[in-house]
Amino acid sequence: MQEKKNKTHKVLQQGAISPQFIADSIAKHSSKTNIGAHTIFLGQVRNDKIEGKEVQSIEYSAYEEMAEKEFHIIREEAFTSYKLTCMHIYHSIGNVKAGEISLFVFVSAPHREEVFTACAAIVTQIKKRVPIWGKEILEDGTHLWKTNNKHTDKTS
Repeated sequence: MQEKKNKTHKVLQQGAISPQFIADSIAKHSSKTNIGAHTIFLGQVRNDKIEGKEVQSIEYSAYEEMAEKEFHIIREEAFTSYKLTCMHIYHSIGNVKAGEISLFVFVSAPHREEVFTACAAIVTQIKKRVPIWGKEILEDGTHLWKTNNKHTDKTS
């Protein structure tokens, strides 16, 4: 039995996604007997060094209405393409410090192959399609805009 596909929730969350939030989300599904496998993707802010300066945080911004719609479409496509039991997607907006979680994708299904394949596809689609931007804040206060794991246009 699949989780109701048209059930929507607010995907964009202010600030980092806490370990407690993740644990609570997972715990909601521990008693469902039709689930044989879960997989989780956690996107964490890295403290990369760019031009000798360490990334302190990322300031995420989004075209929120469009982003929420696109997350819903990605979710619906995943339920159509894979035999999933349930799925949760949450993405941060606002400031997220290095080491904190900014993306949480949780997928459940009767079998493990389905969750691995679906989760990877979902994360790929999020990166390609959702209008979310990350401004890396460096230790000296300057910043760089990220574009699909690349840096552009340094501004002080």
